[in-house]
Amino acid sequence: MNSHLCNRCGSCVGLSEGKIRFRDKTGTYTPEILHPIDDQLADTLLEACSGKNFNFPEYQKKIYPEASHFHTFIGTYERIGIGFAKNSEIRSKGASGGIISSVLVWLLDHKLIDGAVVLGMDENEPWLTQAFIATTREEILKAAQSKYIISSTNDILPEIAAFKGNLAYVGLPGQVQSIRKLQQIGHPSVQNIKYIFGPFYGNTLHFSSIKSFLKTYKADSYENITKLYFRYGEWPGNMRIELKSGRIIELKKFHANYLIPFHILRNSLYCTDFANEFTDLSGGDAWAPVYEERGKGFSMIISRSAKGDEILSQMVADGTISFSQIEENEAIDMHSHGYDFKKRGSFIRIRFRKWLGKSIPDYGYEIKGFPFSRYVMELIISTMFIILSTNMARWTIEQFSPRFVGNLFEKTRTLWKKSTHKIKRNEL
Repeated sequence: MNSHLCNRCGSCVGLSEGKIRFRDKTGTYTPEILHPIDDQLADTLLEACSGKNFNFPEYQKKIYPEASHFHTFIGTYERIGIGFAKNSEIRSKGASGGIISSVLVWLLDHKLIDGAVVLGMDENEPWLTQAFIATTREEILKAAQSKYIISSTNDILPEIAAFKGNLAYVGLPGQVQSIRKLQQIGHPSVQNIKYIFGPFYGNTLHFSSIKSFLKTYKADSYENITKLYFRYGEWPGNMRIELKSGRIIELKKFHANYLIPFHILRNSLYCTDFANEFTDLSGGDAWAPVYEERGKGFSMIISRSAKGDEILSQMVADGTISFSQIEENEAIDMHSHGYDFKKRGSFIRIRFRKWLGKSIPDYGYEIKGFPFSRYVMELIISTMFIILSTNMARWTIEQFSPRFVGNLFEKTRTLWKKSTHKIKRNEL
């Protein structure tokens, strides 16, 4: 709870019977123990914690005993493809192709679920995320799009346990892994969850990213935010903030990415799950020029379980989504940067952490044998994250125009990707 291994999944809060809460949600956003916890509850909380450990090989065998395919980077899967929701409203509201929203609406319409655990923005504090159970199409679409600041979806486990009916669940890898751990021990809090979905995952940002973004625009306090979007408008979208004064601040998604090295949640650097490997179906942006040039939004879709693949088949058959199957090599090539960052970079960063004598997560497997150049590259990246996360670095960047910084960041990132292309692709 008090280390960089905490991914803020929220399970400890949700299972604690009010004895733990999250404090300082606009700051460190960390769990805080309010009342004494007995040994039995402590054991349950530790068992549910995905930040401490999650045995990938063991859970792959338990959850997908008859999987058709497996790749160390992608995980177990049935099919991989590129697609989008054919309903224009759902597609436009999604972060990319609207696939997860479309699946939830389809399941609800076909009475296969009675509700869906999704992540929206808090109605009372619209600058913070808040998980809730959506029971209508409108509520599902209200929660569409990615949220790039800290979320703690599993803090609503009591609501999930009390819900009357079948649920679908949407979460980030660490949140999903905790749900899987609870399912394996037969915990009553997750007995209503019948389907698990989730987006691909790169990183999460501290709320300081929002504060800093507002400062660069000389804008009002975050408490005057009425609407906060991270992927607003035409794909790939814009970061957009609407204020009580009527002022609207908007910046291209790729330019807003300049906030990442200054405000990244440290646990993001130790998470090795890029493609949300323990879902029934996962999806993310289809990053390739052939799709990016068309706009509108395209998703990479990975069906993993038999029931996830069956949902995909039925939705394609009835014309709900468009789907074109691709091979795993194409899928890896399309997200080579993400896979390198998670499946190579994370293990190197974990190794650095171990060398420093700090606690490390146990994932039940390790990838080794990287070239020396990749270690050097990671040392540069890790040093950059440490330097840029300082108050001085944040203050300095806030003195420049976000459009200037964003444009500079995008050009620098492009140059970095080209100069490190061979190192990252080597034996990928």
